Amino acid sequence: MYDHGLSVRSWYLDMRSHLLSGSPLRGEWRIPSWFSSTKIIGHLSSIDDGLMELYQVFHDCGKPLCRTVDPLGRQHFPDHAAVSKARWLECSDGSIEAQWIADMIGMDMDVHLLSVSSVGEFASRPQALSLLATGLCEIHSNAGMFGGIGSQGFKIKFKGMERFGSRIMGIV
Repeated sequence: MYDHGLSVRSWYLDMRSHLLSGSPLRGEWRIPSWFSSTKIIGHLSSIDDGLMELYQVFHDCGKPLCRTVDPLGRQHFPDHAAVSKARWLECSDGSIEAQWIADMIGMDMDVHLLSVSSVGEFASRPQALSLLATGLCEIHSNAGMFGGIGSQGFKIKFKGMERFGSRIMGIV
């Protein structure tokens, strides 16, 4: 879980550096149409990157606490975002910053579970662009598990990010 968090953070830094300073992307990216939106660039330049780092690295910190294995040997992590949020709060100092990180952890899966009817509510959140940018980095971080960015599994996840990201950009 920790290594995955570090990987998400690495993808995020690659994206952030590209968007804010024009450095070439290092990873193998599939770029959505909304990627270089001035809204995303403005948001990334204004958000507290130290808080983003802690959220990204520890967003799955509760997964070991809710891990189950089905009869076919497949792992599942029911309600892991809520469990991770609770675990973060147990270990935190209770500060406003720690609560912000906890809230981000608790909402981490929301961008991956969007539906047409939930896009408006999601886009109205002040955290929407941070969650969207991190979600894009998460699917790239996980691409290897699906067989790379050319795999069907990645394409399905990317299609959702493309479609809902464009709608979110039209609202925020």
